[in-house]
Amino acid sequence: MNEVTLRERLIVTIASLLDGARHVAVGASSPIPAAAAMLLRAQKEAANEPAVRLSILGSVKHNLFTNGSAELFDCAGQGRIDAFFLGGGQIDGQGNINLVGTGEYPETKVRWPGSFGSAYLYFTIPKVILFREEHSPRVFVDKVDFISAPGTSEPGVYRKGGPYALLTGMALFMFDPSKARFRLVHMHPGHTLDEIKSATGFAFDVDPQLSVTPPPDTATLALLRGRVLDELRETYPDFAHQLTKEIAAHAE
Repeated sequence: MNEVTLRERLIVTIASLLDGARHVAVGASSPIPAAAAMLLRAQKEAANEPAVRLSILGSVKHNLFTNGSAELFDCAGQGRIDAFFLGGGQIDGQGNINLVGTGEYPETKVRWPGSFGSAYLYFTIPKVILFREEHSPRVFVDKVDFISAPGTSEPGVYRKGGPYALLTGMALFMFDPSKARFRLVHMHPGHTLDEIKSATGFAFDVDPQLSVTPPPDTATLALLRGRVLDELRETYPDFAHQLTKEIAAHAE
């Protein structure tokens, strides 16, 4: 097997987290989650298993919505989306995310695009995967400066969604709602537990079976480098080109 790139490992890991979802929605500017959703769909079709529906905002071929995010919100509220992705300028150990900016609101020193519908989707979609390639103390903080979307709610508050996992360029964490706490389960090759602790501004649990993030098998890698990469070019041509170059460089 050719050497696997980090981004390929991230895509395959997300696809494994999505297993069981019937409808996966992906927001704008999210090429790695989009590729993972496409990979899941390709895997299910190859195995003759029930089809997976994709709704990738910004795509023509892989999006049945005709009214953009309005239909996304309607589907989420009706319980017709099983998985979604959120990021954040800041993410803390309770699963809270900040998409507004740093500093005390409203006197934020740095402004980001804004919360949009993140809180609504965090409450209504059962499996929300948090994803940031950058893994540093400036992203993963002890407490976010502003809560765009809360990771947990007080007893009696109705919500059927929330953080399911957190995937970064270093590691994979799973979220325990009962503890409001992340648990480290996989480290990507080349990283250590001490390194991850130093790069994470919040405390987390460590799984007793902590291991290296598994690589894809031959069939999965073939799907990713073939069909999925071809499908990805329609929505994310620049990213597909970059990934192709990365794969070629690793093969040398």
